[in-house]
Amino acid sequence: MAGERPGAWFGFGFCGFGQAPGSGHVRPVCSPKPLQAGADTCRVSASWSYTAVVTRGGRVELSGSTIGAEGSCRDVWAQEGLLVVLREGPGPGSGALLQAWAPGSALRGEPLWVQKMEVEGEDKAACEAQAGMLPLLPGACSYVSRKPPFYRTLAPELLARRLELGAEHALLLGWAGQVFSWGGGRHGQLGHGSLEAEPEPRLLEALQGLPMAEVAAGGWHSVCVSETGDVYVWGWNESGQLALPTRSLAEDRAPAAVEATGLNKDESEVKRAAVGEDGAPAPFISIQPFPALLDLPLGSDAAKASCGSRHTAVVTRTGELYTWGWGKYGQLGHKDTTSLDRPCRVEYFMDKQLQVKAVTCGPWNTYVYAVEKADC
Repeated sequence: MAGERPGAWFGFGFCGFGQAPGSGHVRPVCSPKPLQAGADTCRVSASWSYTAVVTRGGRVELSGSTIGAEGSCRDVWAQEGLLVVLREGPGPGSGALLQAWAPGSALRGEPLWVQKMEVEGEDKAACEAQAGMLPLLPGACSYVSRKPPFYRTLAPELLARRLELGAEHALLLGWAGQVFSWGGGRHGQLGHGSLEAEPEPRLLEALQGLPMAEVAAGGWHSVCVSETGDVYVWGWNESGQLALPTRSLAEDRAPAAVEATGLNKDESEVKRAAVGEDGAPAPFISIQPFPALLDLPLGSDAAKASCGSRHTAVVTRTGELYTWGWGKYGQLGHKDTTSLDRPCRVEYFMDKQLQVKAVTCGPWNTYVYAVEKADC
């Protein structure tokens, strides 16, 4: 695109199988590292043991526990037991072809199953709108599941705009900004105020009247971003992935177990006790069963969000990246393996004068697309 600023993809976190960004090495990458095909990459999807990237030329490249490549691809969805590829049809006007592979096949031999995606009439616009949004399929009336049946339909009245799958739950964003959730709820990840499962999509009533622009599903937690840039979180907080006070991290910080880090007006850090509004110690939160509003530092407005198994990443409207939660493998990008129960800015991109445009998390790693900042 004319006038587009130079950009590239970066990765950090777990690469124990030599997947990008490890480039064959298995030690954790604790600070953002450019991907080998960074400038040519347009989409990244990561599972635990391997990573799949789609290049601008439509080529899928796999690294990690499985290695392979294939052309004529629109999108890819990498899961530990399933590799889903959306490909161009065999001829002009033939629609798209959905293929599911065993990851170990390295895209060789016969796929596990094939589904022809035929979209006609008004649904063609929806097809284009959903390109690159697996597991939601073209036409927005079906999606791919990790478990059989792999191909599942959605009620047309849901008007799906985006769909995200956690370990046991699903989140759906409607075109009018409504959020629906279903599946397992034992960690409060559905946001309905209970720990009960929901067999069918259920409207998240706590967010009614607040149009959402983004949804993200972690292993057992959920995040969404409103059209006005607010962040809402709910579900499991065992590792601080909701940026709410968690006992496990307070114990790790002992003897200063209740200390938190804040900012003075001049943006310098200050240590202070984590206390509630009444001055009493703030309660630890293990499960948050309904959406809670989360304030980013400096009043920043959010634009994008993604979740790993137990960590969260948010991009602000000004192109800054904040991460928090489980950091054992460097997936937070702060040059260490510390876990955090508060949003913390990834300084690498600020130092390199880069503006973050997109983020996608694997279970234990994080991938970021960033461009050079415009000249002032």
